[in-house]
Amino acid sequence: MYLIGLTGGIASGKSVVSRRLGERGAVVVDADLLAREVVEPGTPALTQIADTFGPAVISDDGSLNRPELGSIIFSDADKRGELNAITHPAIWRRARELFDSATSTDPDAVVVYDVPLLAEAAADRPMRFDLIVVVDADADTRVERLVTLRGMTREDATRRIMSQAPDAERRAMADVLIDSNGTLERTLEQADALWERVSARA
Repeated sequence: MYLIGLTGGIASGKSVVSRRLGERGAVVVDADLLAREVVEPGTPALTQIADTFGPAVISDDGSLNRPELGSIIFSDADKRGELNAITHPAIWRRARELFDSATSTDPDAVVVYDVPLLAEAAADRPMRFDLIVVVDADADTRVERLVTLRGMTREDATRRIMSQAPDAERRAMADVLIDSNGTLERTLEQADALWERVSARA
């Protein structure tokens, strides 16, 4: 297995790169999907979240009340850290299971772990990546994307960006930096070049 950690801030273009690598033949493990899986009703992580943040973060149907939880964690770094301490280890355990499954199917598989909070969760991942790829776009570009494509207010967009690791911290992790400030075509070209590189090495 050749394991790539793919990360980038919100609205950086990371998902575009992830999809492209999947189209080219990589096995993509999406941490956002795992983050939903590990807090489904009945999971230990959801019980811990309810105990930590109170019953208001649980909806009437027993599922996680994401807007309520978001209103708590996106304005309070300490609360966000408490949530991460619950969810990051659970997500990482599930990711490891999927990595092992991909390897058992194809020992030479190129696996892309698509994870927005790679910098924030670094202490919770006891495994090294063969390559860390950071998709990067400046804050103004990302705010415009969040406002235009996701319908956020500028205030909410800025708050989401500020709740994540600083851009400089992600860039410092990068073995490969993909600049997504430009056109979609240019971002895809960089993703294709990355695939050619890792295919040859893997």
